[in-house]
Amino acid sequence: MKEKILVVDDEPDAVELIEFSLKQAGYDVITAADGAEAVRKAQSFLPNLIVLDLMLPEIDGLEVCRLLRRNQSTASIPILMLTAKAAEVDRVVGFELGAEDYVTKPFSPRELVLRIKRILERGKKLPTREERMAFGELVIDLPCHTVTVKGHPIELTATEFRLLVLLAERAGRVQSRDQLLQDVWNYEKAIDTRTVDTHMRRLRKKLGPAAKHLDTVRGVGYRFVE
Repeated sequence: MKEKILVVDDEPDAVELIEFSLKQAGYDVITAADGAEAVRKAQSFLPNLIVLDLMLPEIDGLEVCRLLRRNQSTASIPILMLTAKAAEVDRVVGFELGAEDYVTKPFSPRELVLRIKRILERGKKLPTREERMAFGELVIDLPCHTVTVKGHPIELTATEFRLLVLLAERAGRVQSRDQLLQDVWNYEKAIDTRTVDTHMRRLRKKLGPAAKHLDTVRGVGYRFVE
């Protein structure tokens, strides 16, 4: 079965270009021209990934992201933000709201498809050495792709889940930001390491008391502490 991508943009030319590129790459494509339509279609079709423009009529892209992350059925759908807003603060806000990646316009269709493939592959290539990892109140179940703290389920995005699993698998060993970018995001070259920091901050917030397992090693990176 082909993976479904929801493309949300109010510019017909951009939608046409993205849709053509994704179909050529073997994906099924659903489109939406405004924020309200995007939320409806995301909940109805449950796509494998959403390409989301930020500057949308009806409901802007950031609010769409908030709404999708609050809904249990759409909370874990990866979101790639595609926008003309290139300022650092916009990128940070996007990651804070749960975006997996952030691409600015004008963009390369080939690069966009590659980034989408990498995001989708990250959700599939999870470690299989341990089916269930328990650290006190924190339990990570790999086959079920779930995380619980004191028995309560924690909604994580695919990237947050992979980041937590990788750190837990390497418990006690410091992971540099560049290493995490390579192993979690599949980025071969060092890019803005704030991506890692933003995801870690959001992961800690979601884990609540279990965030004590995530240790910051200043000037180096992060470490999982049992």
